[in-house]
Amino acid sequence: MSLGLGNEVTRKALSMLAVGAAVLSMAACGQMKTADELAGNTSNAGNSGTAASSCPTDVNNDFTGTIRVGWQAIPNADLVVKDQKLLENCLPKATIKWSQFNSGADVLQAFGAKSLDIALLGSSPSVKAVSAPLDLPVQVVWINDVIGEAESLVTRDSGVSSIRDLRGKTIAVPFGSTSHFSLLSALSDAGLNDSDVKLVNLDPDKMPAAWQRGEIDAAWVWDPVLGELKASGGKTVTSSAETAKTGAPTYDLELATSAFVKANPDVLTTWTAVENHAVGQVRDGDASAIDSIAVQLNEKPDQVRTQVKGYSYLTADDQEKSFEQLPDVFSKTAKFLKSQAGVDSVKGSYDSAFHADAIKEVAAK
Repeated sequence: MSLGLGNEVTRKALSMLAVGAAVLSMAACGQMKTADELAGNTSNAGNSGTAASSCPTDVNNDFTGTIRVGWQAIPNADLVVKDQKLLENCLPKATIKWSQFNSGADVLQAFGAKSLDIALLGSSPSVKAVSAPLDLPVQVVWINDVIGEAESLVTRDSGVSSIRDLRGKTIAVPFGSTSHFSLLSALSDAGLNDSDVKLVNLDPDKMPAAWQRGEIDAAWVWDPVLGELKASGGKTVTSSAETAKTGAPTYDLELATSAFVKANPDVLTTWTAVENHAVGQVRDGDASAIDSIAVQLNEKPDQVRTQVKGYSYLTADDQEKSFEQLPDVFSKTAKFLKSQAGVDSVKGSYDSAFHADAIKEVAAK
């Protein structure tokens, strides 16, 4: 993968990201928004699952505190856990507080404000989280999914057949996300120069309106917005499955604060067992799991069945081996981000950014 993207517009956009990252370091001064403020929550309305299920693992009656969970509208096992209230049933004396986020950039701010305990982040913002200048005290504890065609670049221009055809066009992407990383990788591989494209930072939920108004020519995003853009005439140009083949794989990962991991190993094991159970349901195409995801995404079950085909879901058994490979993936991702001014430096090793004890314990059962 070529790392020398000579694109002035892209460099400026990434400089803005670096500034945003520096702002996060002020969290300790009380200037950061809380998870609720970032997510627009005024209550714990995110807890309204539709079908409570019994606990699929040993019930943990010992923990009586609050767990602040960040989630995103991505079709994976997280939504099954949320909708079926599996955490609530397995931790009956705990308070589970769910907060929804539109992108990894907002999750980073919430972690910086110390208002989350555990949350989903794409692999690119996860690398930013554990690299300078942020160096947040968080660790990867689970792989939610491996991203494939579920994140794709789509265009409204029927004359575009490759990313090179997007010269002079406006491309929307959530800055700091896995889609952003994949887009930069694809641009770099295409050898586009300074005046080739205009990048616009848009949250997924803002993209359909901008698309309909003709304000953007293309977008790199994930489902369910990806499906909506395709239904509006969008044509797929390339995908994260393709950029993975050129050395830029992406993932959705679960990160927890190091303090939470250290203080609550039994709770983390319960959380992992619950997610592992839900992953099995999703992989098997279980109707209740598909329905739960559909409810949380406000989609039809048939749409969800199509969407999940764009991801790979790993059980705890699968994840033990994958965790061995992820530090190298983080190092390669960090080198790319540094070349684009996305991080200040690359660590000599990213081994400490991963905590697999709970995964190993669940896999052994």
